[in-house]
Formats: sequence, C-alpha cells, structure tokens
Amino acid sequence: MAYEYAIALTGSIATGKSTVASLLALNGMRVIDADTISHEILDASAPWVKETFGTEYLSNSKVNRAKLGEYIFSNEVAKKSLEDFLHPKIKAEIERRSIEQDKFEFPYLIDIPLFFENANYPIKESVVVFTPSEIQLERFMKRNGYSREESLKRIASQLPIEEKKRRATWVIDNSKNLKNLQNEVEEFVQKIKKIYNK
Repeated sequence: MAYEYAIALTGSIATGKSTVASLLALNGMRVIDADTISHEILDASAPWVKETFGTEYLSNSKVNRAKLGEYIFSNEVAKKSLEDFLHPKIKAEIERRSIEQDKFEFPYLIDIPLFFENANYPIKESVVVFTPSEIQLERFMKRNGYSREESLKRIASQLPIEEKKRRATWVIDNSKNLKNLQNEVEEFVQKIKKIYNK
C-alpha cells in the first residue's frame, strides 16, 4: 500500500525546502522529490507543450521552464491545462516510488510543494519548512530577481506559510542561519528515529 510510512515535506516558495530536503538526505533520510519528477515528466512532454502552447516555449527541443512559468502564472486557463496534463502523471510516479519505499517499513519524505493546497495525497503526517513571510519575500526577490509585485503574486498563489505551519505535524524553522537549520533538521531526524526506535 502506498504512503504507509510517508511524511509530506512542504513549505512555500523560498522557505528553503530544497535545502532541507538535501540536509535530510545527508542525515540518512530517504526523500522522493515531486519537483524533480515533474521536471522529468515535463521534459519528456516537450511535444505536448509545443502542440498546446507553441514552439516559443521550447529551447533546443527542451521545455523552457522559466518562460513557460511566466506564461502559466499570468494565465489561469493555461495553468489549469498544464496541471490537468501533468498532475496525474506526477501522482502515478510518486505512488510507484512510494510503494517501493514502504517496503523498508521506516518513514521517508515526499517533497510536495503544494501538499496542503491540492490535498492530492492521503498522507497523514507532514513537516513544514517555515520562514516568516517578510524573510520569504526578501529571499524570493533575491533568488529570482523578480520585482516585489511579481514576487508577491507568486507567493500569493500558495497558502500563507503561517497557515501551513498551523496544519503541520512538525515544523523545521528556517528563519535563521544555515547552522541553525542543520540543527533543526538533525533534531527532526532524531524525533523520527525515536518514534520508530531506530
């Protein structure tokens, strides 16, 4: 049965979820990354993207994700069309990998950016990577080079981080420096091992 030992790893744009996923892996936790899976599926779907949105969204026969992203975020119909095409494929692949992971009978993480927004996965426990919203905005603008207005629009497309924090089983605080984040991750891993006596 899929998702028996799964913990959803989530957060919001620029809260540091990818960094936490890497740190968890370094601490011996197994992580299934929904973003990586979606990139693989999107790249394999270049002919569909060309047919649906046009050749301008391809670069050397690969999907130009940045350009497609800009278009998707400003066009609800296109966004829905892409999601309707990708999500079932992503979900099927995550489920397949989850069944493999459940064989170990020990928790593993599934990195799902929109875990609470889409409620697509029957996973009972979750860990949220938390950053206060003003730091989140600052980091996002710095990382992506977007204007404040564009950054706020992207962030607003997800549930507020405070709400995710409230719904989470566990919270990893990423409001300070990397050393502090490493400690937070180590503490979380110890909690999981304690629960499963490993």
